[in-house]
Amino acid sequence: MTTPATTDTPEAPAPASAPAASAAAKKRRKPAPRQTHPLLQTLWELYPTLFGARFLPLKLGVFEEMRAAHPDKLPAEELKVALGLHTRSNRYLEAVATGLPRHDLAGQPVEPVAPEHVHHAILELYRRKSTTPQEPAARERAIVQLAAAVERSGLDRDAYRERFGQHDASRAMLEEALVLVGQKTARQEALVRAFKASGKTVDEFADMYGMTPAEVARLVQPG
Repeated sequence: MTTPATTDTPEAPAPASAPAASAAAKKRRKPAPRQTHPLLQTLWELYPTLFGARFLPLKLGVFEEMRAAHPDKLPAEELKVALGLHTRSNRYLEAVATGLPRHDLAGQPVEPVAPEHVHHAILELYRRKSTTPQEPAARERAIVQLAAAVERSGLDRDAYRERFGQHDASRAMLEEALVLVGQKTARQEALVRAFKASGKTVDEFADMYGMTPAEVARLVQPG
């Protein structure tokens, strides 16, 4: 095959400068894989329900129970480090932030997470994304999670504000969350009044408002 004729003989490309070559090398270089503490693999093997695809909040005192159950496989100092890495991970904080209860080593729910811990998890997840392009979505999600946390806490809005609204960095988000809680409460109260005035059965009222009978029953027969 002949090479197509050209009017000019191309010059050889100039050698890349040292900085440009270095930048190109960095682009080609694959990032080093993140190191995982070896004991986390052991924990996953021993407790796949807690450390598997979906993390679950751990019950208080789980360290001592793990040590008692597997003293040879779970050395104390290594276990402390591994559990610290695990409970500071985004996936674990997300499990706490969404309101999942604490679980025992058998994977059974045993107690709710304290409101303080839920509140901290929500704000820490937001803090980690607050300087990234995902910040607007992260902020919106944090507000929704805070509103749910208020409802689960058993505290009214004023009590929750007094307990958790002292930090300037998160006060604005908390106030937006409390507004959401207030709006939801107002809608629920309006629906209850409408149901009582309607003379309809639960099923009939649910059909009128596009709700399920179970949703209506929870509103008009709380607890």
